[in-house]
Amino acid sequence: MTAGGVLRTALSLLLVALVLWPHAFAPVFAPFAPERGPVIYDRVSLLSLSLSHLGLVAAASSLAALVAVTLAILVTRPAGAAFRPLSRTLTNVGQTFPPVAVLALAVPMLGFGAWPTLVALFLYGLLPIFENAMTALSTLPPRTLEAARGMGMGRFQRLWQVELPLAAPVILAGVRLSVVIGLGTATIGSTVAARTLGEVIIAGLLTNNTAFVLQGGLIVGLFAVLIYDALVRLEARIARRAGAGSARAG
Repeated sequence: MTAGGVLRTALSLLLVALVLWPHAFAPVFAPFAPERGPVIYDRVSLLSLSLSHLGLVAAASSLAALVAVTLAILVTRPAGAAFRPLSRTLTNVGQTFPPVAVLALAVPMLGFGAWPTLVALFLYGLLPIFENAMTALSTLPPRTLEAARGMGMGRFQRLWQVELPLAAPVILAGVRLSVVIGLGTATIGSTVAARTLGEVIIAGLLTNNTAFVLQGGLIVGLFAVLIYDALVRLEARIARRAGAGSARAG
């Protein structure tokens, strides 16, 4: 096993232990807890908070990817090129308004809970996926596209069988950035009663318990590192397949 594999395994085991057996780490976090205060957050199962946190990020990122890639496809077609500036403006909305502001605006309409957080994560995740998808679809190798036309492929066949597979690695890089941003941003969802790991961090801040803050932050950080690494490896695998496919088509 490579050094990277060993580190990946070690971090994965640490994450599993922190989520499933948090009290085993009480001696580690004890110096950061207030005197006679609780050391380990146990008001709610960390496993349920983790699953809820990941579910929110997965749902928001999937929806953002679907909308952003569809929009990128439309504006990279000749008929939709005129709408490119408007599309950029729309996808920039999430980056223009901080997630906290989106939550504040969404709560009166959607109420407390997961929905405002889902909206904030969706808007915040659009831009990186859209920009990467638009760049990837706009810079495909002309020779490969000409070869696809020469094989008698129609527009939709070229899109699904040639363009999207070739653009997939760059699109996935945008998804990776969106997911990592979402993992960190989702913690603020607990301010509007969404079930996320931010509950642990906020509880620590409200009670001046640094142990809780470290515990929640470490779990979120490990999720971000491991998911980022998994997406990087998936991106590399897809890039190799796309390169092989492009070589055959050329």
